Amino acid sequence: MIKLFNNGYYLKSRVPVKASSGSDDIPAARRKTISYSILEKHNLSRDSDALCLKFDSLISHDITYVGIIQTAKGSGLTKFPVPYVMTNCHNSLCAVGGTINEDDHVFGLSAAKKYGGIYVPANVAVIHQYAREMMSGCGRMILGSDSHTRYGAMGTMGIGEGGPEIVKQLLSNTYDLKSPEIVLVWVTGAPRHGVGPHDVAIALCGAVYNNGFVKNKVLEFSGPGIKSLPMDFRIGIDVMTTETACLSSVWETDGTVEEYYAAHGRPEDYKALLPQDGAYYDSMIEIDLSGIEPMAALPFHPSKAYTIRELSQNAGDIFRQIELDAEKTLSGGVRLRLTDKLVDGKITVDQGIIAGCAGGMYDNIAEAAAILEGASVGDGYFSLSVYPPSIPVNLELIKSGVQQSLMESGALFKSCFCGPCFGAGDVPSNDALSIRHTTRNFPNREGSKPSDGQISSVMLMDARSIAATAKNKGVLTSAANIDYKEPAKRSYGFDRSVYEKRVYFGFNRADENVELKMGPNIAEWPEIPALADNILIQLASVIHDEVTTTDELIPSGETSSYRSNPMKLASFTLSRRDPKYVERAKETAVLEEMRAQNDAPDELLTVMKKLGLSADTLKSTSVSSAIFAKKPGDGSAREQAASCQRVLGGGANICYEFATKRYRSNCINWGMLPFTIDRDVYFDYEPGDWVFVPGIRKAVESGMESIPAKVLTKHGVSVLTLHLNGLTADEKEIILRGCLMNYYAAHK
Repeated sequence: MIKLFNNGYYLKSRVPVKASSGSDDIPAARRKTISYSILEKHNLSRDSDALCLKFDSLISHDITYVGIIQTAKGSGLTKFPVPYVMTNCHNSLCAVGGTINEDDHVFGLSAAKKYGGIYVPANVAVIHQYAREMMSGCGRMILGSDSHTRYGAMGTMGIGEGGPEIVKQLLSNTYDLKSPEIVLVWVTGAPRHGVGPHDVAIALCGAVYNNGFVKNKVLEFSGPGIKSLPMDFRIGIDVMTTETACLSSVWETDGTVEEYYAAHGRPEDYKALLPQDGAYYDSMIEIDLSGIEPMAALPFHPSKAYTIRELSQNAGDIFRQIELDAEKTLSGGVRLRLTDKLVDGKITVDQGIIAGCAGGMYDNIAEAAAILEGASVGDGYFSLSVYPPSIPVNLELIKSGVQQSLMESGALFKSCFCGPCFGAGDVPSNDALSIRHTTRNFPNREGSKPSDGQISSVMLMDARSIAATAKNKGVLTSAANIDYKEPAKRSYGFDRSVYEKRVYFGFNRADENVELKMGPNIAEWPEIPALADNILIQLASVIHDEVTTTDELIPSGETSSYRSNPMKLASFTLSRRDPKYVERAKETAVLEEMRAQNDAPDELLTVMKKLGLSADTLKSTSVSSAIFAKKPGDGSAREQAASCQRVLGGGANICYEFATKRYRSNCINWGMLPFTIDRDVYFDYEPGDWVFVPGIRKAVESGMESIPAKVLTKHGVSVLTLHLNGLTADEKEIILRGCLMNYYAAHK
């Protein structure tokens, strides 16, 4: 059971107390939270309301680190100032593109040698598990170029951002934001039989995502219920806080956390973290663990939360509504057929996956083995695959006999790879329904291609209920309905020598004489122009979905093979949501190329005339494309969601609000204007319509937040007010110069 409280709360004598109106000690009391004690330690600003943060370490994976290093190199990078970990867990098994995947990995190792980085080879560990095992520490902060950078259960504040924010840290600059609100997550009770961390996480996402209750805030977990949770259980909840749209998370620490650090050979990294008495929180979430049931998150979002009990009782109605919702968003003429999964009144599924930074934890896999002990997954269409998160964890699974037990049941063990979470591993068959203990189930995140007439879908579930379903040969089953003996509490085992033998530890060992190894697919960023005096924008895509994910803006999976080639990767932009976008954006880019050469085509001259402007105005007006979406940027931190638009000639996003801070930051860092419009304005424009924003450069320079624009449609000219709210001084200069690279080049 989860309850939300909008009021401010104090934590007094370990009891949440509702704040009375007119409390005047709030600023001082807020500093008594764990969150603020960590933020203030890392803040270089004298203004406690405007934070300028330096992180203790950085971490990226192979979808992002090549572009990050290329950008940093072009901005004056000489060596990594803090430990920077580069893992190779996101595309290591992708078969597209010949040598280019391994070319990127070779580039990564050469960069680690040249600049002094830490390089984790492919299949050794997934990004977040390595950070937990080797980089976390109570009171530390880690910035990662992956949205699931969450290590709060270890007392470490992790923030997932786009690559340009990593670049800023590599160049010894800061991560700037307004002081966030802190939400107390008060945990009571203890989990029921058959309930796992994903059940709690899905219930939490369902309670807070759609209402924006924790958006861009920090979740601070405290309360008597935490002591009942093993470390892996806490980690499993914590990593999913990303799906609530919060900024970060942190948990109080205790003997369980101390034992974790000691077992991993780092006892000195433990410190007791507790809120001080009288700590103030802006709002509160109460989680009664004893009231949580086994859950399922239906396609296509982790917040579409149902108890498995409710889903089983009303599957026809629930599935039909999901199908109707999907008709509004799926492209390629495909239709979701979830109701076909009802056979004789029971829900049948085709695949089970337990994987990665959320599902692949030792305790999840061990409990799945206990449920399946002596059973068989069967020889039908249903299959079960398990991806452990690191070789040290896999070694423990082997030593304890857990891996053998699961394999004897017919489950398959695979490498330490993030593939199933983003569409590059175990892609289901067409029309299949996969149940997964992974982080996301966005449209096509499992790897299907609607543009090719394919569709499959994912329900998120905990490893325990996935194993229960496997035991019933693919008939959806709650683990609460299975009588099994839960594994005994274990002592952690961790063989650090695996990393010592294979991981390159290069921090403080930079060698400027090392040459970067550049494969033929690794390309430099194209030149990005500065912001012109005026901007003429042609709409290249108009999306009226309630939320547009980064996976829709730039699909993950096999497209990420081209992550190191900006123009090649950009050819996939919106390919699974609006396949005509790239063609439209390129056509607009051609118009700008001609205009820049003083050869304005007739089309532009006609547009200017209809807008009541002279042809001479084009000399000080850049032409670019833009996307309108109601709420873009939910999901991944990958900056390619913005950079791909930019290299295609994109100049702006227009929306009601940005789904996440990290996507808005990505747009800004790539020089795209982050326009918003008022909620009461219906955006009834179409691709091909034009938006003219006069004096945009002066507006940005002066900090003007409401900017009048003209819109040209087939119906004539109308007026639209665009907003640029809350730009910092640095953000203004980045936009004015065209992108973050230009900003740094100007400051060399």
